[in-house]
Amino acid sequence: MSTYIENFKRFRPLLNELVSRDIKIKYRRSIMGVLWTLLNPLLMMIVLSIVFSNLFKFDIENFPLYLLSGQVIFNFYSDSTNNAMGAIIFNAPLIKKVYVPKYLFVVSRVVSSFINLMAAFTALLFVMVATRAELHWTALLSFIPLVLLVLFSLGVSLFLSAVVVKFRDIMHFYSVFITALMYLTPVIYPMSILPQWMKYVVLANPITNYLIMFRDTMLNNSLPGGMNLLIGGIEAILAMALGLIVFYKKQDDFILNL
Repeated sequence: MSTYIENFKRFRPLLNELVSRDIKIKYRRSIMGVLWTLLNPLLMMIVLSIVFSNLFKFDIENFPLYLLSGQVIFNFYSDSTNNAMGAIIFNAPLIKKVYVPKYLFVVSRVVSSFINLMAAFTALLFVMVATRAELHWTALLSFIPLVLLVLFSLGVSLFLSAVVVKFRDIMHFYSVFITALMYLTPVIYPMSILPQWMKYVVLANPITNYLIMFRDTMLNNSLPGGMNLLIGGIEAILAMALGLIVFYKKQDDFILNL
Protein backbone atom coordinates (compact mmCIF):
# COMPACT_ATOMS: atom_id res chain seq x y z
CA MET A 1 0.00 0.00 0.00
CA SER A 2 2.88 2.34 0.83
CA THR A 3 4.20 1.80 -2.71
CA TYR A 4 0.95 3.08 -4.22
CA ILE A 5 0.95 6.10 -1.90
CA GLU A 6 4.54 7.00 -2.80
CA ASN A 7 3.77 6.49 -6.48
CA PHE A 8 0.78 8.84 -6.20
CA LYS A 9 2.89 11.50 -4.45
CA ARG A 10 5.51 11.21 -7.17
CA PHE A 11 3.02 11.84 -9.98
CA ARG A 12 0.82 14.33 -8.14
CA PRO A 13 2.19 17.31 -10.15
CA LEU A 14 1.14 15.46 -13.30
CA LEU A 15 -2.36 15.04 -11.89
CA ASN A 16 -2.53 18.79 -11.28
CA GLU A 17 -1.44 19.44 -14.86
CA LEU A 18 -4.02 17.01 -16.24
CA VAL A 19 -6.81 18.66 -14.27
CA SER A 20 -5.67 22.11 -15.41
CA ARG A 21 -5.52 20.90 -19.01
CA ASP A 22 -9.03 19.43 -18.87
CA ILE A 23 -10.49 22.68 -17.59
CA LYS A 24 -8.60 24.82 -20.11
CA ILE A 25 -9.67 22.62 -23.03
CA LYS A 26 -13.31 22.72 -21.93
CA TYR A 27 -13.44 26.51 -21.81
CA ARG A 28 -10.89 27.34 -24.51
CA ARG A 29 -11.87 30.36 -26.62
CA SER A 30 -14.86 30.99 -24.36
CA ILE A 31 -15.28 34.65 -23.44
CA MET A 32 -16.59 33.97 -19.94
CA GLY A 33 -14.38 30.91 -19.43
CA VAL A 34 -14.81 29.06 -16.14
CA LEU A 35 -17.67 31.42 -15.22
CA TRP A 36 -19.83 29.03 -17.23
CA THR A 37 -19.42 26.45 -14.46
CA LEU A 38 -21.54 28.80 -12.36
CA LEU A 39 -23.88 30.04 -15.09
CA ASN A 40 -24.77 26.66 -16.61
CA PRO A 41 -26.70 25.27 -13.62
CA LEU A 42 -28.37 28.64 -13.02
CA LEU A 43 -29.55 28.98 -16.61
CA MET A 44 -30.79 25.38 -16.71
CA MET A 45 -32.62 25.94 -13.43
CA ILE A 46 -34.36 29.01 -14.84
CA VAL A 47 -35.45 27.23 -18.02
CA LEU A 48 -36.68 24.08 -16.27
CA SER A 49 -38.37 26.08 -13.50
CA ILE A 50 -40.39 27.99 -16.08
CA VAL A 51 -41.43 24.74 -17.77
CA PHE A 52 -42.19 22.60 -14.72
CA SER A 53 -42.92 24.96 -11.80
CA ASN A 54 -46.66 25.15 -12.52
CA LEU A 55 -46.86 21.40 -12.91
CA PHE A 56 -45.39 20.66 -9.47
CA LYS A 57 -46.22 23.88 -7.60
CA PHE A 58 -48.55 22.11 -5.15
CA ASP A 59 -46.04 19.36 -4.31
CA ILE A 60 -42.83 21.38 -3.95
CA GLU A 61 -42.61 24.60 -1.94
CA ASN A 62 -39.46 26.04 -3.52
CA PHE A 63 -39.18 24.37 -6.90
CA PRO A 64 -36.05 26.25 -8.14
CA LEU A 65 -34.07 25.05 -5.11
CA TYR A 66 -35.46 21.53 -5.41
CA LEU A 67 -34.50 21.46 -9.08
CA LEU A 68 -31.03 22.96 -8.66
CA SER A 69 -30.15 20.58 -5.82
CA GLY A 70 -31.07 17.69 -8.09
CA GLN A 71 -28.92 19.10 -10.87
CA VAL A 72 -25.93 19.45 -8.52
CA ILE A 73 -25.99 15.73 -7.76
CA PHE A 74 -26.99 14.20 -11.09
CA ASN A 75 -24.93 16.48 -13.32
CA PHE A 76 -21.78 15.62 -11.40
CA TYR A 77 -22.35 11.89 -11.80
CA SER A 78 -23.19 12.25 -15.48
CA ASP A 79 -20.32 14.64 -16.23
CA SER A 80 -17.66 12.71 -14.31
CA THR A 81 -18.48 9.26 -15.65
CA ASN A 82 -18.98 10.43 -19.23
CA ASN A 83 -15.69 12.33 -19.28
CA ALA A 84 -13.68 9.68 -17.43
CA MET A 85 -14.98 6.87 -19.61
CA GLY A 86 -12.81 7.95 -22.55
CA ALA A 87 -9.83 9.08 -20.46
CA ILE A 88 -7.59 6.16 -21.46
CA ILE A 89 -8.56 6.21 -25.14
CA PHE A 90 -8.11 9.96 -25.58
CA ASN A 91 -4.71 9.90 -23.87
CA ALA A 92 -3.44 6.96 -25.94
CA PRO A 93 -0.53 8.93 -27.54
CA LEU A 94 0.91 9.75 -24.11
CA ILE A 95 0.30 6.26 -22.71
CA LYS A 96 2.16 4.72 -25.66
CA LYS A 97 5.23 6.92 -25.23
CA VAL A 98 5.98 7.11 -21.50
CA TYR A 99 5.12 5.30 -18.29
CA VAL A 100 2.39 7.07 -16.36
CA PRO A 101 0.04 5.50 -13.79
CA LYS A 102 -2.99 5.11 -16.00
CA TYR A 103 -5.51 5.71 -13.25
CA LEU A 104 -4.34 9.34 -13.10
CA PHE A 105 -6.12 10.08 -16.37
CA VAL A 106 -9.39 8.85 -14.89
CA VAL A 107 -8.89 10.60 -11.57
CA SER A 108 -8.11 13.89 -13.34
CA ARG A 109 -11.45 13.79 -15.16
CA VAL A 110 -13.34 13.13 -11.93
CA VAL A 111 -11.46 15.94 -10.15
CA SER A 112 -12.30 18.32 -13.03
CA SER A 113 -15.96 17.40 -12.66
CA PHE A 114 -15.67 17.91 -8.90
CA ILE A 115 -14.55 21.51 -9.53
CA ASN A 116 -17.72 21.97 -11.58
CA LEU A 117 -19.66 20.40 -8.72
CA MET A 118 -18.29 23.01 -6.31
CA ALA A 119 -19.31 25.76 -8.74
CA ALA A 120 -22.82 24.32 -8.95
CA PHE A 121 -22.92 24.09 -5.15
CA THR A 122 -21.99 27.78 -5.01
CA ALA A 123 -24.83 28.52 -7.42
CA LEU A 124 -27.19 26.64 -5.10
CA LEU A 125 -26.10 28.77 -2.13
CA PHE A 126 -26.55 31.89 -4.26
CA VAL A 127 -30.12 30.90 -5.16
CA MET A 128 -30.89 30.10 -1.51
CA VAL A 129 -29.80 33.62 -0.54
CA ALA A 130 -31.65 35.20 -3.50
CA THR A 131 -34.90 33.39 -2.65
CA ARG A 132 -34.45 34.08 1.08
CA ALA A 133 -34.53 30.39 1.87
CA GLU A 134 -33.42 29.47 5.37
CA LEU A 135 -29.90 28.05 5.49
CA HIS A 136 -29.96 25.40 8.22
CA TRP A 137 -26.97 24.17 10.23
CA THR A 138 -27.47 20.71 8.68
CA ALA A 139 -26.07 22.16 5.45
CA LEU A 140 -22.66 21.69 7.06
CA LEU A 141 -23.25 17.94 6.74
CA SER A 142 -23.91 18.11 3.01
CA PHE A 143 -20.32 17.03 2.43
CA ILE A 144 -21.27 13.50 3.54
CA PRO A 145 -23.47 12.62 0.54
CA LEU A 146 -21.11 14.57 -1.73
CA VAL A 147 -18.07 12.54 -0.62
CA LEU A 148 -19.98 9.28 -1.03
CA LEU A 149 -21.15 10.40 -4.48
CA VAL A 150 -17.59 11.26 -5.55
CA LEU A 151 -16.31 7.84 -4.43
CA PHE A 152 -19.20 6.07 -6.17
CA SER A 153 -18.64 8.04 -9.38
CA LEU A 154 -14.89 7.38 -9.29
CA GLY A 155 -15.49 3.65 -8.94
CA VAL A 156 -17.90 3.65 -11.89
CA SER A 157 -15.45 5.80 -13.90
CA LEU A 158 -12.56 3.38 -13.31
CA PHE A 159 -14.73 0.46 -14.40
CA LEU A 160 -16.05 2.19 -17.53
CA SER A 161 -12.66 3.56 -18.61
CA ALA A 162 -11.16 0.06 -18.38
CA VAL A 163 -13.83 -1.87 -20.29
CA VAL A 164 -14.43 0.77 -22.97
CA VAL A 165 -10.84 0.45 -24.22
CA LYS A 166 -11.78 -2.90 -25.75
CA PHE A 167 -15.54 -2.46 -26.15
CA ARG A 168 -16.03 0.97 -27.71
CA ASP A 169 -19.77 0.48 -28.20
CA ILE A 170 -20.22 1.03 -24.48
CA MET A 171 -19.62 4.76 -25.03
CA HIS A 172 -22.69 4.97 -27.27
CA PHE A 173 -24.80 2.74 -25.03
CA TYR A 174 -23.89 4.76 -21.95
CA SER A 175 -25.23 8.00 -23.42
CA VAL A 176 -28.62 6.30 -23.77
CA PHE A 177 -28.30 4.84 -20.27
CA ILE A 178 -27.58 8.26 -18.73
CA THR A 179 -30.70 9.72 -20.36
CA ALA A 180 -32.82 6.91 -18.93
CA LEU A 181 -31.13 7.28 -15.54
CA MET A 182 -31.99 10.97 -15.42
CA TYR A 183 -35.69 10.15 -15.63
CA LEU A 184 -35.24 7.50 -12.94
CA THR A 185 -33.74 10.11 -10.60
CA PRO A 186 -36.11 12.60 -8.88
CA VAL A 187 -34.29 15.67 -10.19
CA ILE A 188 -37.35 17.37 -11.65
CA TYR A 189 -40.33 15.57 -10.15
CA PRO A 190 -41.28 14.80 -6.53
CA MET A 191 -41.43 11.18 -5.36
CA SER A 192 -45.00 11.74 -4.17
CA ILE A 193 -46.42 11.71 -7.71
CA LEU A 194 -45.05 8.23 -8.48
CA PRO A 195 -47.07 5.03 -8.14
CA GLN A 196 -45.81 2.69 -5.44
CA TRP A 197 -44.13 0.23 -7.83
CA MET A 198 -42.31 3.07 -9.57
CA LYS A 199 -41.01 4.42 -6.26
CA TYR A 200 -39.21 1.11 -5.69
CA VAL A 201 -37.59 1.40 -9.13
CA VAL A 202 -36.45 4.99 -8.51
CA LEU A 203 -35.15 4.14 -5.03
CA ALA A 204 -33.11 1.28 -6.50
CA ASN A 205 -31.13 3.92 -8.40
CA PRO A 206 -28.01 4.70 -6.27
CA ILE A 207 -28.04 8.37 -7.34
CA THR A 208 -31.49 8.78 -5.79
CA ASN A 209 -30.15 7.84 -2.36
CA TYR A 210 -27.34 10.42 -2.54
CA LEU A 211 -29.80 13.04 -3.77
CA ILE A 212 -32.23 12.37 -0.90
CA MET A 213 -29.44 12.77 1.66
CA PHE A 214 -28.22 15.96 -0.01
CA ARG A 215 -31.69 17.52 -0.04
CA ASP A 216 -32.27 16.49 3.57
CA THR A 217 -29.17 18.33 4.74
CA MET A 218 -29.42 21.37 2.45
CA LEU A 219 -33.16 22.01 2.20
CA ASN A 220 -35.09 19.99 4.78
CA ASN A 221 -33.14 20.73 7.96
CA SER A 222 -32.76 17.04 8.74
CA LEU A 223 -29.88 14.65 9.21
CA PRO A 224 -29.16 11.93 6.64
CA GLY A 225 -31.09 8.78 7.54
CA GLY A 226 -29.06 5.98 9.10
CA MET A 227 -30.24 3.49 6.48
CA ASN A 228 -29.49 5.97 3.69
CA LEU A 229 -25.95 6.42 5.01
CA LEU A 230 -25.43 2.68 5.32
CA ILE A 231 -26.71 1.96 1.81
CA GLY A 232 -24.82 4.92 0.34
CA GLY A 233 -21.59 3.82 2.01
CA ILE A 234 -21.96 0.23 0.81
CA GLU A 235 -22.70 1.38 -2.75
CA ALA A 236 -19.64 3.66 -2.76
CA ILE A 237 -17.36 0.91 -1.39
CA LEU A 238 -18.67 -1.69 -3.84
CA ALA A 239 -18.30 0.69 -6.79
CA MET A 240 -14.73 1.56 -5.79
CA ALA A 241 -13.81 -2.08 -5.21
CA LEU A 242 -15.24 -3.17 -8.57
CA GLY A 243 -13.66 -0.26 -10.42
CA LEU A 244 -10.21 -0.79 -8.89
CA ILE A 245 -10.23 -4.56 -9.46
CA VAL A 246 -11.34 -4.33 -13.10
CA PHE A 247 -8.98 -1.44 -13.85
CA TYR A 248 -6.01 -3.18 -12.23
CA LYS A 249 -6.63 -6.42 -14.13
CA LYS A 250 -7.07 -4.76 -17.53
CA GLN A 251 -4.55 -1.91 -17.46
CA ASP A 252 -1.66 -4.05 -18.77
CA ASP A 253 -3.72 -4.87 -21.87
CA PHE A 254 -4.64 -1.25 -22.67
CA ILE A 255 -1.67 -0.80 -24.99
CA LEU A 256 -2.87 -3.74 -27.13
CA ASN A 257 -6.26 -2.14 -27.78
CA LEU A 258 -5.34 1.55 -28.17
